[in-house]
Amino acid sequence: MSLWRKLLPGSPPFQVNSRRWIVLDVEASGLDPRRDRLLSIAALALDVAESARAPLILLADSFEVLLRQPPDRAPPNSLLRENVLLHGIGLGAQAGGLDPLSALSLFARYVDQSPLVAFHSNFDKTLIDRHMMSMLGRKLANPWVDLEHVAAVLCRQVRRLPLDDWMKRFDIRCDARHLAAADTLASAELLLKLWPLLQ
Repeated sequence: MSLWRKLLPGSPPFQVNSRRWIVLDVEASGLDPRRDRLLSIAALALDVAESARAPLILLADSFEVLLRQPPDRAPPNSLLRENVLLHGIGLGAQAGGLDPLSALSLFARYVDQSPLVAFHSNFDKTLIDRHMMSMLGRKLANPWVDLEHVAAVLCRQVRRLPLDDWMKRFDIRCDARHLAAADTLASAELLLKLWPLLQ
């Protein structure tokens, strides 16, 4: 539990599973988490044993879901084209996703009581909380850590870099940027690169 408290001082709101951390990323229909739609969530577990030198990425303990989008909620053609080019989730894929209630229920069950880690976590948290409230009537109680803030604190000579710059700095390869699953793995690898500095 002590490693977790280094990242998030104070008592967590509920009994946190301090050994299993979840790194996650989302794709959205735009850049405003208070207004735009949640399209997909990808997540990956880390085994953070206190005795280990570094966490282990648990590829077998991963999650990915595409949320079905109502056809009447599509943005104007110009915005849609721009958006689809970024994340690659076309209208057909969006229409064929899992219904949002089931998708978010499965996600909540998957994260369970694990701490959540994301790069620019406020975007992910705001988007997920909004959709969770709409679909399930509640938000996730899990504590969140913003990996960007952790990186900036640990590498004091560098401030507020985008994920691409951190990846370049630590030689992290990602062949499919802006796909939630690929970005999740890149974020998990960044946390592992930062781990010696955290300890």
